Amino acid sequence: MATHIALLRAVNVGGTGKLAMADLRSMAEQVGLSNVRTYIQSGNLVFSSDDAVGAKAALEKSLEDYAGKAVGVVLRTAGEMRDVLDANPFPKSEPSKVGILFLDDTPPPDSIRAAKGQADEEIVLGTREVYIHFPSGMGRTKLRLPVMSEGTVRNVNTIGKLVKMATEG
Repeated sequence: MATHIALLRAVNVGGTGKLAMADLRSMAEQVGLSNVRTYIQSGNLVFSSDDAVGAKAALEKSLEDYAGKAVGVVLRTAGEMRDVLDANPFPKSEPSKVGILFLDDTPPPDSIRAAKGQADEEIVLGTREVYIHFPSGMGRTKLRLPVMSEGTVRNVNTIGKLVKMATEG
């Protein structure tokens, strides 16, 4: 069975999408996922499954039933998430100031050009991610990318912890 990491979009951030992590674990187990664990209150789930596509669809359906609206889920294997960390173009920057926007697909080539509110942030496109260095901090940014509505951001510290959880079993 492969280990996967699910990142939920707009859960327990800025007062939106309240979801207790115990409820998320329960939902994941009810749809047949195993070795289910969560990390912090922002919708990070580590689990095992042989069917990533089915797991994502079942989790999204369960979350929609719970929330009464669609809740985006971005899925990566433990190995893919490790690769994302290894590809970080800002390795010398403070990990809490490097955010990675996770997407289901390749970011559009004009994503950087389409940025609004950019101040001191640096942006680099990845395979299915957008790497963003926030020198002044993520909480102070006014940066908006059109593709942000399609994904979810986690900082490098969180991603590192999720990789550790996923590889330690």
